[in-house]
Amino acid sequence: MKIEILCTGDEILTGKTVNTNHSYIAQRFTENALTVHWGTTVGDDRESLTTAFRQASERADAVIVNGGLGPTVDDLSQEVAAAAAGVELECNQEWLVRLKAYYEDRGRVMPENNIKQAMLPAGAEFIDNPIGTACGFAVDINNCRFFFTPGVPREMYRMINEQVVPRLLAMRGTKVVTRLKRFHTFGIGESRADRLLEDVINPDEQASGLLKLGFQTHYPQLETKLSAQAGNEEELDALLKPAEAELRKRLGNFILCEDDESLETLILNTLAESDSTLSCIEMTTGGAIASRLMKHEQSKQVLKQCRVSHQPEQLHESPTPESPPDISTQSAVALAEALNLSTGSTHALVVLTREDMQTKNPSIELCIGIADPSGTSQRQAILQGRTGWTRLGATELGLDCLRRHLLGFPVDEKIDFEQQ
Repeated sequence: MKIEILCTGDEILTGKTVNTNHSYIAQRFTENALTVHWGTTVGDDRESLTTAFRQASERADAVIVNGGLGPTVDDLSQEVAAAAAGVELECNQEWLVRLKAYYEDRGRVMPENNIKQAMLPAGAEFIDNPIGTACGFAVDINNCRFFFTPGVPREMYRMINEQVVPRLLAMRGTKVVTRLKRFHTFGIGESRADRLLEDVINPDEQASGLLKLGFQTHYPQLETKLSAQAGNEEELDALLKPAEAELRKRLGNFILCEDDESLETLILNTLAESDSTLSCIEMTTGGAIASRLMKHEQSKQVLKQCRVSHQPEQLHESPTPESPPDISTQSAVALAEALNLSTGSTHALVVLTREDMQTKNPSIELCIGIADPSGTSQRQAILQGRTGWTRLGATELGLDCLRRHLLGFPVDEKIDFEQQ
C-alpha cells in the first residue's frame, strides 16, 4: 500500500514553523510497517490544494492530510476535499452539538465561524477528536482514501494512533494490534545504548517486522522505543514483555521513566505520595529546575521554594553572610540542610556550579547536594561544552540525582556526558 503525507499551511511552506507533524506521522507509520512513499507540503491556497489532492489521488492508495481544519478563512481542507470528491459540504449535527458543549463547558459562547468545523463532505466518514474542536474525516477521491487530521500536535498524535493507524492496517488487509513502548533514559548515549541492546530482539522478529527497536535523541534524554504488532493482545504481550524486561535489566538505573511519564512528574508524584515537600537552590541553570517542576499541577502541593542566582553569596541563609559558600559538594549538602530548616520542606535539592567558558574546552563543574529526613546525598561532575549544552545537562543531572535519591539508587553512577 502506497501512502502519502500531505501537510498544509503557509507557515509550514515558508519555514516559519518547523514541520514536526510530518516527522511524527512518518515515524508512527514506519513503526507499524506502513511505508510512506511521498511527503508533500502545500500552502493555504485553493488551487494549489486542489492540484495536490488530485496528484496524490492518482499515485497513492491512502493520503494523510494534516492541517486546514480550523475555523478561519485560510482553513480550506473540508472545502477543497468536497470539491475534489465531487460532493457538497453538509453539517455534521452531532459534532456541532459537541462543539457548542465544548465552549459552554468553558463558560463561553461558540463563535459563529466555528460552525465551519462541523461542515464535512457529504458521505464522509467521521473521525473523532476527543480533545479539540477540529474533528477528522475520511473521504474517497478517485480511488484513493484521504484521511484529514488536525494540525494541533497533541490532537493529531491521538487521532493518528487511535484512529488512523488502525484504519490503514485494516486497508492493508492485516488484522493486527500494535503497541509502542517507550523508555526515557539519561546518562547513556545513543551509541552505547545501541551496543547494549543490539541483541534484545532476535533476528527472526527483527526480520519479520513484528518487533522493532529504535532510538530518538533529544539531549539530554534518549528515548528508546519498542514497537510491536501481532494478531491479538495476548500475542502482543508475548512479543513485548520479554524484550521490555531485558531492556529494563540492561539500561538499569539510567531509565528515568516510561511512556508518557516525565522525570518531573515521577519526582513530584513520589514526593506527594509520602506528603513530602521540596525546596531548591540552583545556579547557572536559569531556574530551569523550578520551571520544569512548576509546569505540573502536582507542584502546587509539593514545591515550597526555589532560589536562583549566579552568585553564591545570594544563596546563603543570612542576608549578610560572613563568607559565601564555596562551590563544593559539602557546601551543597550544608545549604540543602539549611534550606529544609528555613522553609519547612522535607526535601531539598541544591545545584552549585563553577563555569570555565574561556578555555579551548569550556566546561562546568557541578556540586549537587540533597537532604531529607533520612539523610543526605552528594554528587560532583564536570560537563564539557558551551553554556546552553551544559545548562541542559546540569538541570537534568540535578533532577536525576533527586530521582535516584528518592528511589534508593546510587546517586554517583557515572554518565556518558561527564568528564571521566
